[in-house]
Amino acid sequence: MHNHLRTFTLLAALTALFVGVGYLIGGAGGMLIALVLAGGMNLFSYWNSDKIVLKMHGAQPVDETHAEPMVRNFVRDVFDLADGAGMPRPKVYLMATDQPNAFATGRNPENAAVAATAGLLRLLDRREVRGVMAHELAHVKNRDTLTMTVTATIAGAISALANFALFFGGNDRERPGGLIGTLALMILAPMAAGLVQMAISRGREYEADRGGAEICGDPQALADALQKIERYARGTVNLAAERNPATGQMFIINPLAGRGADNLFSTHPATANRVAALMKMAGSMAAPVARAARAVGTAVPVTRRSDPGPWG
Repeated sequence: MHNHLRTFTLLAALTALFVGVGYLIGGAGGMLIALVLAGGMNLFSYWNSDKIVLKMHGAQPVDETHAEPMVRNFVRDVFDLADGAGMPRPKVYLMATDQPNAFATGRNPENAAVAATAGLLRLLDRREVRGVMAHELAHVKNRDTLTMTVTATIAGAISALANFALFFGGNDRERPGGLIGTLALMILAPMAAGLVQMAISRGREYEADRGGAEICGDPQALADALQKIERYARGTVNLAAERNPATGQMFIINPLAGRGADNLFSTHPATANRVAALMKMAGSMAAPVARAARAVGTAVPVTRRSDPGPWG
C-alpha cells in the first residue's frame, strides 16, 4: 500500500509539473490547456500504450507453433509461469534485436504482453530466461506497466513543452519569469521530470525483482541473468530504444547502455544492488534451484552457463 501511495504521489507531482509548465508558458490559459492535454494523454496511454510500444520496437507475436524450438520453449515457459502465479496468460512477442533485453506492457493483467529480444534468448540459458520473464510478469501483476507508460508519457511531454518554451514567447516580459524564467524552465523542468520518473521506475524494478523471484522460485537465476544482460547490453546498441528513449524505463536493463555512457537520471537501479538483494532473498528460500529445475525438466542445466549459445 505504501508503494502504491508513493507512486500516486509522484504521478500527481508529474502532472502538477506539467500543468505548471503550461502556466509559465501561457499563463492561466496555458495551464488549462496543459491540464486538458495531461488528461488526454493519460487516457490515450491507457488504451493504446501496449500497441504503441510494441510497434516502436518492431515486436512480433509468437506462439507455441513457432518453427524454432527455442522460441516455442520460451512461449511455453511464459505461460507456465503465468499459470503458476494465477495470472491470465499474456501475449508473447519477440524483437529481432541483438541486445539482450525484455519488457512488459499493457493496461492490466487481462490485456498484457511480454516481449524479449532474440539476443536475450541466445545469451541466457532456460533457467535464466524464466527468471527474466518472471520479473516481467511481476510488473504485470503489480500493474506497473500502465504506471510506467503514463510516467514516460508525461515526462516526455514536459521535456518537449519545456524545449518549445522559447518559441512560445521567451521574450514576452509579461509572462511569468520573462526570458530568464523561460531559460530556467527549459533546464529545470526536464530535470525535475527525470528525477520523478527515476524515483518511480527504480522502486518498481526492485519490487519486480522480488516478485519475479517468487514467481519462478529461483532468485539466483534472475541474479545471473541480470549480470549477463548488463555485460552484453553494454556492447550492443539497441537502435529502436535509441530512437524512443522514453521507453527505456520499461526494459529490465537500461537499453541505452550500448552507447557506453551512463544516464545521469537512469531509471534503473545499479545491477550490483539488484543482484545483492536477490542473493539475500535466495539465502532465505528453501532449495530455489531444485524447484526451478523441476519446473523446466531434468534436461535443463541448473548450473550457470559460461557460453552465450542458444538453448533448446
